[in-house]
Amino acid sequence: MEIQQIRCLLAVADTLHFGRAAHGLNMLPASLGRHIKLLEENLGVRLLLRTTRSVALTNAGQDFVVAAKDIIDRVDQLETTFRARQKLQSEVLRVGVIDSAAAGLMPQVLPHLHAQHPDIVVEMLEQKTIRLLPRILTGGVDIAIVRPPVVWDPRLEFRPLFSETIVVAVPDKHPLASKQVVSVHDMIDEPLIVPDRASRPHSHDLTIKLFLEAGLTARVAQVAEEKQTIVSLVSTGVGLAIVPKWASRLGISGVSFVDLEAPDTPRKDALKLAAVWLRDTRHSARDAFLGVLDDHSDTLSKTA
Repeated sequence: MEIQQIRCLLAVADTLHFGRAAHGLNMLPASLGRHIKLLEENLGVRLLLRTTRSVALTNAGQDFVVAAKDIIDRVDQLETTFRARQKLQSEVLRVGVIDSAAAGLMPQVLPHLHAQHPDIVVEMLEQKTIRLLPRILTGGVDIAIVRPPVVWDPRLEFRPLFSETIVVAVPDKHPLASKQVVSVHDMIDEPLIVPDRASRPHSHDLTIKLFLEAGLTARVAQVAEEKQTIVSLVSTGVGLAIVPKWASRLGISGVSFVDLEAPDTPRKDALKLAAVWLRDTRHSARDAFLGVLDDHSDTLSKTA
């Protein structure tokens, strides 16, 4: 005798109609009928009298329904109690991340978080900085890993993490692909693919500033928004792109990633990451997450 079989009988007893009972249980009438038939066979007694026009309970069926309702009520109460207990035991942490953090940082942080705090359930939302900061203010996420903005909202608390290494994405067959290191001057005549400034101001401005500080002008051939699109365009020969080192993990064929030499520019400070959350708020799971970031900051910065 199975719980589902009992639920099927109770549904028919409430409606005295197989079609309506099946609809209420989100199953086909034929499936509901099979469940009840198996229940009757297991008990060795007829529970329903069914004709083409009506459905009725037998005397045995009426007695069974009275006892079965108490059983189902207890089962439902048991399930509710344990679900509530589990909800109390598990803390949900909603983490907003930009693409760099999603691909490079979180895969390294989450195993440590789960090992130290197995009861924390992480829900991750990948978005751009300009869309994550408002979500912090409205309570949509509990903490976010973003590019720190030039102007900080006083309602937000920021904690600098580290800066990512930048590299140059070039087509495999390009002459620069064979170099160990390239400079901005090596790219003086090369078409460039840059991010859209409206949505990715940090990454866009990085390319432009690197050229300006070298006394050169960036030759922008294509604007794209997503890193994967940018690297894919590089593979087709549209141009070169200055990207964070994690982009090499995208696994797009036909592209080489070469270290960028920029002695006049502190490239390790070019693409900063920061954790941000709502000031003067308490959240134990968020604090645990920040603790893991602090504990492993040296390792994370070396792999960025």
